[in-house]
Order: sequence, then structure tokens, then C-alpha cells
Amino acid sequence: MIDFAPLLQPDRGQPARTITLLTAEGFADWLSRQSAATRALATAQRFAAKPDTHLLLPQDGDVAVVAGVAKAASPWSLAKLAEALPEGQYRLNGAEVGANALGWLLGQYRFTRYRKGDDIGPRVLLTRDVAHRDEMIRLAAATAQVRDLVNTGAGDLGPAELEAEAEALARTHHAQLMVTSGDALARDYPMIHAVGQAATRERAPRLIELHWGDPAHPRIAIVGKGVCFDTGGLDIKPSAGMRLMKKDMGGAAHALALASLVMAARLPVRLHLLIPAVENAVSAASFRPGDVLKTRKGLTVENTNTDAEGRLILGDALTRAGEEKPELILDFATLTGAARVALGPDLPPLFTDDEPLAADLLAAAASEDDPVWRMPLWDGYDDMLKSDIADMVNAPDGGFAGAITAALFLRRFVPKDTAWAHLDVFAWRPSGKPGRPKGGDAYALRAAYRMLKERYSGA
Repeated sequence: MIDFAPLLQPDRGQPARTITLLTAEGFADWLSRQSAATRALATAQRFAAKPDTHLLLPQDGDVAVVAGVAKAASPWSLAKLAEALPEGQYRLNGAEVGANALGWLLGQYRFTRYRKGDDIGPRVLLTRDVAHRDEMIRLAAATAQVRDLVNTGAGDLGPAELEAEAEALARTHHAQLMVTSGDALARDYPMIHAVGQAATRERAPRLIELHWGDPAHPRIAIVGKGVCFDTGGLDIKPSAGMRLMKKDMGGAAHALALASLVMAARLPVRLHLLIPAVENAVSAASFRPGDVLKTRKGLTVENTNTDAEGRLILGDALTRAGEEKPELILDFATLTGAARVALGPDLPPLFTDDEPLAADLLAAAASEDDPVWRMPLWDGYDDMLKSDIADMVNAPDGGFAGAITAALFLRRFVPKDTAWAHLDVFAWRPSGKPGRPKGGDAYALRAAYRMLKERYSGA
């Protein structure tokens, strides 16, 4: 993964090219105060300060940059510049770096596991806000971690590799790691075992748990869906539907990244990270449509669709999270296509019955320019989960309200007195934007982190 620290450096007055930020509304006033030569250059390059455009002007034997932005402070205002400018050092002219730093850093993200990156050297931004610098670097690194994990092919990233990611995180932050697999998994987490039992021994299912922090601090749990590849099981997906299923562990990637942010910031919490890690494969050992599955909670689930497996593994993990009596549970999951139909790829639905938690998450999402959209946990649809032979089904017939019924399924495994939020993230960007290339991406990660930071540190 790219080291972002060298790309955002303390400003100690060292030589650097200047960047002047302009909105389209302020362009005419700026232009009127420029020399004839500058006006001619702007006209020749058709520069009008539209967002994600820039103008290079000669200055003292080098160049200065004038950049068009939608607004002067945004995570993505400088992302296109970071992609397009030549290597070297830069500083903002008359402005603090602030939130702009994130786009500058992520504009230089490249996924290079399977091919070489470009040969352009680093573009370094100087900042006077040194305290804020470390936070921006951590946010960029967490986002890059999600991207790298989701972009990695399933042949190189299975349950064992997710375990290795958690193990590395535990070593870095002196956390305790526990992994349940084999007979113990089959006995104690039967739904996780059922979903992953068709995979090869090397890709066997497991529940990965990490504990960190002072046990006297408020307990929180972060849960991430870790389906490292999803064929759909015996209800097999068509090839087009299977093409991107390396990203079905995107919830686990988000959970790992959020846990990393919490621990790096040393928030005063007792953190419990849970990742049920499986491959939903096809073999003679696959679980079947019509099977009735036991659960850690003691409920029985009639399996009506082997391609609705994510909610099954999360059910056991949420039960385990609740046993520690946390005051808050957050789960991230690439759970339903219905969420994408309703809200598209960029807007994750947020499900929660807890009004203060909903308000905090929505406020954090707005502050971070990391949007979520609250969707209803509509009690009237709970009857759709009824089964004739078990306590519930995993996927109702008909496909109505698919994202809602999936969230209602999960709710049955969360203690009623625990604040809980479910984020149905896509974890993939179908088309690129400045600082956000096509491929794996983090959604609602910064919003969740800000909410936790404000709740538990007052920052």
C-alpha cells in the first residue's frame, strides 16, 4: 500500500509552487486583476475555473497553479490536481489545507499488485496544520486499505488472508486475536459453518475476532461481512453476476479499516471486531435450498436461497457481538442488490431503530461529505420472514423490499437494548471520479469514524 506520509509535509517555508483556488463565481473578479499576459493565457486555454480544471502560469522561472474548484474546502477539491500536476512541492495560496488534504492524497492512490504504477514522482502538499496532518494520512490509509482488499482477486484473498490482515492489525496495536474454525465453528457458529462448508480446506470458514482497549471503557462492536467470493452457492449466480464477487468481502474491509482508525486514534473504547470469513462455493458439501439451519442464538432458519448467505454469517457474528453487552454495534456488508437498485452505488442505506445514533451518523456523513441515506426498518415487513417449518426464512419470496427485509433479518440477532446500525455498502465504484478511481472503494467509512470520534472523545 502507498505510504501517504511523504505526500503531505509540514510547511517550514521551503520552496514550493503555489496553488490558488478559484470558484467559477469568483473567476471574473480574479481575472480582472491579472496582467494582460495572464488573461491571454486563460483565454487560450479556455480556463474559466470550472471544477477539476487548472491553469499553469509562469512564475519566477517555474510555474504557479490556478485551480477551479466547486468550493474551497472539500475532500475532493484537490484530487484532480494531484492526479494531473507534475511532481514537486506545492502549497495553497492564502488558504489552509484542511479537508482538501484527503483528495490530494487519494488522487495519488494506485492499485499496483498486478501491474506497475505510473512513473510520475510524488506531488507533495505543504501544510501548516501539522496536528491535522496525521489524521488525514490515517484516513487516506484506511480508504486505501479498503480499496486494496476489495481490488485483490479472490484467488489471492480468501478467509486465511483476511485472518492475516486482522493478525497484522492486532500486532500493530497490541490487540488480542481469536479465530474459531473447524469443529468449534460448526458447533458454536452453525450458520457461518454452513455457508463456508463447501470450500476447500485452504479456504475453510472461520470467525475472526479482535479485542482492543481498556475493558473499563464503553464497549463497541464492529462487524464486517467477509464473503471472500460468492458463487451464489447451489442457487448459482450467472457469470455476469459473479464477475465482481471478489468484492463481497467489502464489509470486512470496511470493518478492518474502521477498527484501524479507532485504534490508531486511541479512542477510549473497548473494541470488539468480528469478521465471519467464508467462501460461498459449490461442491457436494454445499448447503442446500430447503435446509433448516441452526444458529448461535438458538433460532432456526429455513434457507430459501443460498445466494442470501451474507445475512446468515452476520447473524451468528451479531449474536456473538451482543454477548459482550456492547452499547453500540455497527455492521458493514455488501448485502443486497436491492440497495443498489434503490440508491445506486454511491449512497449506502443506513438502517437503525436508534434515533440518536441515526442523527449522529447523518450529521457525521454531512460533515465528512461521505453520504448515507436512512432507510426504514419497517415492522410491517417483518412477517415476510415467516417460515412454515422454522422460526424464519433467510430470503422472502417475491423480492419486494429486499434491502429492508435483509436488515430486519439481521435485527433479530441484535439485543433489543443495544444501539445498532447496519450499512449496506456497495464497496465498488463503477466509474471513476477524481481521487476515486474505478474499482474497490470505501463508503460511509469516514462518516462512521467521525461519529465514533465525536461520541467517545469529544473531538
